[in-house]
Amino acid sequence: MIKATVNGQTPVEVEFSKTPSSNGFQQKVNVNGQPVAWGTETLPSGSFSVLMGDQSFVAQVVKVDKEAKQVTVQIDNKLYEVGIEEPMDRLLTAMGIKDAMAKKVNDIKAPMPGLVLKVLVSAGQQIKKGDPVLILEAMKMENVFKATSDATVKEIKVTERTAVEKGEVLIVLE
Repeated sequence: MIKATVNGQTPVEVEFSKTPSSNGFQQKVNVNGQPVAWGTETLPSGSFSVLMGDQSFVAQVVKVDKEAKQVTVQIDNKLYEVGIEEPMDRLLTAMGIKDAMAKKVNDIKAPMPGLVLKVLVSAGQQIKKGDPVLILEAMKMENVFKATSDATVKEIKVTERTAVEKGEVLIVLE
């Protein structure tokens, strides 16, 4: 059984099961313990025709983030963010080790000798994955370093217009 949270609302419990039928198997769905009549069919456009009860919808998967277990679905020009929590996720949370499964935030290090042109963040700043944090000139090229994950800038180890060596820690993240 999974828990699905749509647009941050109260999670619902969804259980899928297969039962034998005359043409193979029939998939059944229970939502919060109640059976739901539904069916899907892939359309030539890549969208899905979804039949729930007596209502029909055309749904398109806009984005899938497997790591965060998030799916963005568009139905009737409205976006729905669906978060999925599996039984293993609940077990890890109950055991207090869910955070241990998170990716370690790596400090930003110089991949080669160069000159720090600009530091784009400050200590204590919250950064998001993909945010630019530093510009390093190396081999006559400007290289923009970006955050590899969401983090907080713990310490900036360099100043602008200073030379750095390969492997030197430039920014410490947490």
